[in-house]
Amino acid sequence: MSSILLEASYILIASIICWFNFVTVDTIFGLPKAPGVQGAGVIGKKIQSIGGNLNGGYFMGNIVCSPDASAGTLMASIFYYTMGIEGGLIAIFLIYIGNRLCHDTGYAGTIGATTMTVILYLLGGLTGLVEPQYFIAGMVVAIFTIQGLSHEKASKVLYSIGKTLKVL
Repeated sequence: MSSILLEASYILIASIICWFNFVTVDTIFGLPKAPGVQGAGVIGKKIQSIGGNLNGGYFMGNIVCSPDASAGTLMASIFYYTMGIEGGLIAIFLIYIGNRLCHDTGYAGTIGATTMTVILYLLGGLTGLVEPQYFIAGMVVAIFTIQGLSHEKASKVLYSIGKTLKVL
């Protein structure tokens, strides 16, 4: 396999892991249920007005307005890449502070950073299977699939995941 294909496959694997990490954590913490922070309700209603799902819009609005699991996953990936496990721990702490500054009642961002730090340690630090730098690119791809491709379709996917996990 060529070097470029190998690199692309690592990014794809990391994207899938990041996507499942942040979407699952955020869904379990109820991001599709209601706007958790100021501004998320406005975004949810705007997404609904263009044909999307209100609950999926709340999820997307919560992502924009507070450090949630997507921010935690991205920060943990960056900090782990630059500083190792200690960097992951610093990311957890910073996301926790961000949650408190935003008056976020949940801990989705803190848990997302924690689960990502563990994943990075297991897949990169312990086994060497997928190195942390791929998770930085992977998280950018994962966020793009939720926030950048189609608000209407992404909101409907997020709603169905919320229904499946019995959050809604």
